[in-house]
Amino acid sequence: MAFDDNYPWPQSQQPAPDYPRRRPQQLSPSPWLTPLVTLLVLCSLLFLGMTLWNEYKIHREHEARNLYSTPREITPRGELSEVEKTNIAIYKKAKPSVVHITSMGLERDLWSMDIQEVPEGAGSGFIWDEGGHVVTNYHVIHNGQAFQVTLADHTTWRASVVGAAPDKDLAVLHIDAPKGKLVPITVGRSEDLQVGQMAYAIGNPFGLDLTFTTGVVSALDREIQSISRRRIKNVIQHQAAINPGNSGGPLLDSAARLIGVNTAIYSPSGGNIGIGFAIPVDEVNRVVPQLIRKGKLERAGLGIKILTDQAARELGVERGAVIRAVYPNSPASRAGLRPMRTVGSGLFGRIRLGDIIVAIDDKPVEKANDYFDILEKYKAGDTVTLTILRDGEEEKVQATLGSSD
Repeated sequence: MAFDDNYPWPQSQQPAPDYPRRRPQQLSPSPWLTPLVTLLVLCSLLFLGMTLWNEYKIHREHEARNLYSTPREITPRGELSEVEKTNIAIYKKAKPSVVHITSMGLERDLWSMDIQEVPEGAGSGFIWDEGGHVVTNYHVIHNGQAFQVTLADHTTWRASVVGAAPDKDLAVLHIDAPKGKLVPITVGRSEDLQVGQMAYAIGNPFGLDLTFTTGVVSALDREIQSISRRRIKNVIQHQAAINPGNSGGPLLDSAARLIGVNTAIYSPSGGNIGIGFAIPVDEVNRVVPQLIRKGKLERAGLGIKILTDQAARELGVERGAVIRAVYPNSPASRAGLRPMRTVGSGLFGRIRLGDIIVAIDDKPVEKANDYFDILEKYKAGDTVTLTILRDGEEEKVQATLGSSD
């Protein structure tokens, strides 16, 4: 039924006015809430992804370790080469003969004031014979007060000095080890060595015992200066690596024979650069028996003093060995040789030259060292013909050599 708005309704029965309805109020979201939620979701997903990736990596690494954690299959070596077999045989043969030498000094303890021995230096050496003689360089022992020799079996023995030849940089020690522990080295020759043949060194560089190195003979007839500043001639130059501590050790040929005694390296840095020097075994075989027998090197001599080359040049002498002094009752005295002398006295005194030796058995003497080098080929009792300059004229004089220190 429709209502008529014009009908006069009683006031109590009039319809209620039709007011507009109010809708429920809605809250609008914050403008930064949605990006924050998105960021949190992305971070959660990233964290979850990284966790899963790490788990995957750990699983793969674990599988890889399991895969490679078993021992590798061994490949058969096969035969050693002939060169390797030779090297091993040389080392095994020579090793028992090589020794380690420790030079001991004396030191006073600051608290107890007791004198005690302390290591001062070390070097190498080798057993010469069953009598307990050990050969090394003179410069290995010359500053020591006491010495210890350690054999290849690591037993250590007190050693005493039997003899020394500073001019040759050779020395002989002695130990009281039983013969069963002494294995003398095999001795070869150096006269027939050739450049290019193999050379082997065994020694104790830097205290590392029984080190074996290989090389070749790189030159012959070298000269080096000994600790006494005398020339050592016919020295072997080789490429077998040697370092401080190798001094006194053996240089061997491919038959494991001694061909030299390692004595020096040429090295601006102090380490090995492939140039080593060894005293030839022919010289060692001549000198060592004399050191064992008499404790010093026996030389044939005339019983004279020779002026140094520098002093001779200052006096105007260009060649020859100038006789500075003649010992009484010496071969030179008996041969009538004349020394230099002073004429006059005080401020007016001047030096007058005596005889100058310019040849021995027609071998020229150009410098003082030539005189000593030539006489090394002779022995006491030999007669030589001297060519001398006397008052500017050459003369020949015969003399019978004696023994000289």
